[in-house]
Parts: sequence; C-alpha cells; structure tokens
Amino acid sequence: MRALVFDEDLQFVKDYPAPVRKRGESLIRVSYAGICNTDLEISKGYMAYRGVLGHEFVGIVEETDTPGLAGKRVVGEINIACGECDFCRAHIKTHCPNRTVLGISGRDGAMADYVVLPDENLHEAPPGVSDEAAVFVEPLAAAFEILSQINIRPGRRVLVLGDGKLGLLVAQVINTTGADCRLIGRSPGKLALARRLAIATADLQSLHPQAADIVIDCTGSPEGLPLALRLVKPRGTVVVKTTVAAQYQIDLAPVVIHEIMVMGSRCGPFRPALSALASGTVRVKELITGVFPLEDALAAFKRALEPGALKILLRT
Repeated sequence: MRALVFDEDLQFVKDYPAPVRKRGESLIRVSYAGICNTDLEISKGYMAYRGVLGHEFVGIVEETDTPGLAGKRVVGEINIACGECDFCRAHIKTHCPNRTVLGISGRDGAMADYVVLPDENLHEAPPGVSDEAAVFVEPLAAAFEILSQINIRPGRRVLVLGDGKLGLLVAQVINTTGADCRLIGRSPGKLALARRLAIATADLQSLHPQAADIVIDCTGSPEGLPLALRLVKPRGTVVVKTTVAAQYQIDLAPVVIHEIMVMGSRCGPFRPALSALASGTVRVKELITGVFPLEDALAAFKRALEPGALKILLRT
C-alpha cells in the first residue's frame, strides 16, 4: 500500500506492507488523515518513532469480526492497551505501560491506504459530520479532556496560550463552560480567525502577571510553560497540552511558592467531540488550510510547517 513513513527522514512509499488485522480488530480504508503538531515533532525526533505516521483519521471499515461494523464510517481512539495490567483493570487504559499508540509509539499510523485498530477503539462518525470535519475528532477529544480533569466554572478567568490548531479547538471548548476565556497568540491572521469563531483574544503585553485562574499551554513551544507559570494566579492551575522534541530547563520555584497545580493533559473522550461537531458547537472547517492527495504527503508536511498554516489534510 501507499504510506508516509518516518525512518530518520520522511519517505513516501508505494509498496509498504499492508497491515494484517488480528481477531477483535478491523481493517479500515483511510479516507482522510490529518497532520498535527505531534507528527511534526516526530519528524524532528520526538518519541524516537519509526513507521507510518498519523493518528487523526476517518475511514471505512472493510474487514471486521464485529457484526454490523463492516462498511461503517469510523474514527478511532489512538491508545491500544493490553487490557490486563493494573492500569487497564483500573479503567485508565490510556496509561497502560504496555500500550501502543497509533502512529506515535509501536504501531503504524493512518497516513496510508489502510490502518488497523481494535474494534473497541472505533466510533461511527455521525452522518451530519463531513469526512474533513471527522478528522478533527481526536484532537477535539483532547481538548474535551481538560473538562474531564478540572471543573471550569462560569466566570473563571482562563487564558489559552497558542493560536494554532489545538489552541483554537481548546478555546472553543472552554467557551462552552461560560468561563471568561481569552486566546493569546502571535499571528494576526489566526487571531482574526479566532474572533470569527467567537473566541475572545488578548494582547500578551496588556496582561499582568498572575492574571488568570487557569492557563492552558497549547503553544507547542518550550516557552509556553514558563509563560503559563507567570500568568497564573497563586493556587491556580496550569494545564500542559504541549509536546515538543526539544529539551529545556525550567525554574519550578514559582510552582512551590505560589502553590500552583500543574496538570498534564492529552487524549480525551470521543463522544463529546463527535456531539460538538454534529451540533456545530465547535467549528472546524475554518481551520483547514489545505487538502493534499496522499502521494503529495511530503509537500503537505512542508506546507504544515509554513507560518500561518493550520490543519493540513491528506486525502487517500
């Protein structure tokens, strides 16, 4: 099959071995896959991953053992757990130490003609959600994970750092809570888009230190966490959504002195993400910068790295 493979560098190949499903898994023909910041970081060495890239996708089930699943249009959760360890028995499979992660760790991803996932990881895409929008379910679920981790009450002051794809999704999700949410970014074009999506924005220079109850780092930069620690109030919460290949040092004294809670946050629940897309509560069409055929995946990655780019999709 055709696939975009990372093995010290990005390679588009036409003869990559097609995946073979096991019992309890489905073979899915990929329709669209999305390029996210994690993919870009993997291409810089993050996670030391080798294999087919891609964990955001929508496709059609071609082979399965599950009655009624064949032919369905699906999206998929990306963590594949062992089902037997203490974490799995405690129902926190996303932290299974034996897990593989689609296109990130130990399992080939979805930037290919076919992908394989366990049936329990699959969710049918609602009829009213287009293929292009369905690609956003996985990152949108990651945004909803924040709401499952902390209680964001109406009126709370929330700052979202980063005007990229994830920041724009997170800010839309936070807006559903009634919080006083502001997006901080550097791109005039992306900030203008945010305002069209009913996201309030703020100029970083106008903000005082300790300005927010909650600060969410979606910058994709080592600079994000130190900035978040500067902007959060004493006894406030910093949510870290950023993953980067770069190594960096940070002064943790403010965490202790100001009694700040720092919380990591990654994969999240698919059901509220699907519902938000189906209802139009979260808009994603405006976040699509370009659509490339799979055979032009290398050009698509170059476009994704350009200033001003948001979501780039690959069409198979």
